[in-house]
Amino acid sequence: MDRMIFIAMSGAKEAMSAQALNSNNLANAGTTGFRSDFHTSMSQQVYGPGHPSRVYATAQEGGADFNKGSIISTGRELDMAINGDGWFAVQATDGSEAYTRAGDFHIDTLGRLKNSAGNVVLGNNGPVSIPQHASINFGADGTISIQPLGDTPETMVVLDRIKLVNPPIDQLQKGKDGLMRLENAQPTRPDAKISIISGSLEQSNVNSVTSMVKMIELARSYEAHIKLMRAAEDNDKAAAQIIQMS
Repeated sequence: MDRMIFIAMSGAKEAMSAQALNSNNLANAGTTGFRSDFHTSMSQQVYGPGHPSRVYATAQEGGADFNKGSIISTGRELDMAINGDGWFAVQATDGSEAYTRAGDFHIDTLGRLKNSAGNVVLGNNGPVSIPQHASINFGADGTISIQPLGDTPETMVVLDRIKLVNPPIDQLQKGKDGLMRLENAQPTRPDAKISIISGSLEQSNVNSVTSMVKMIELARSYEAHIKLMRAAEDNDKAAAQIIQMS
């Protein structure tokens, strides 16, 4: 009897965890550059006194879906999308280097180039700082050029170059802040082969239809485990009645 309860309870718990993860993916279907997460679990024997005949479901380290999202044109000069493989390097809240595909940038009151999450964009010379200017231009290689105030349009000054990196995907880990980091937490060298598309943004790679179907499947899985626990309770009551009658 307890074997059935072990399986049902742990299965229902993992179904709830998977539902929470799937709901987070669905909520970020409109988030620029978002990479969906996936949930994994496996059966594990319960060890203790006696033979390990009891089994329960346990969560395993999940991961992120690195498939690319579609690119849409916005026409905004501070919007950028990676053309192909690669990442924008940004500064996380703890000061470490992290990576994102979200290129919806803006310039704050201190002249720092930031993304929508508030992370400072890194250049090859450190955090990107942009002074007052008449116009700004981003090259396909990430080069930042401005027209200083009072100068002619022909006078463009190169400030920096956005740090574009392409670390091995199997060495990247997604943090709770949605940013990617290397397992060794070391900075990555810029990759000159990466190019960007100005005036465009990469959408989330979440498929809303697939996520909705997954939500229904997880709800049914949870209900099945609850029914299994109820069946265990009914069996226990029936066994108790038989013992009383004997």
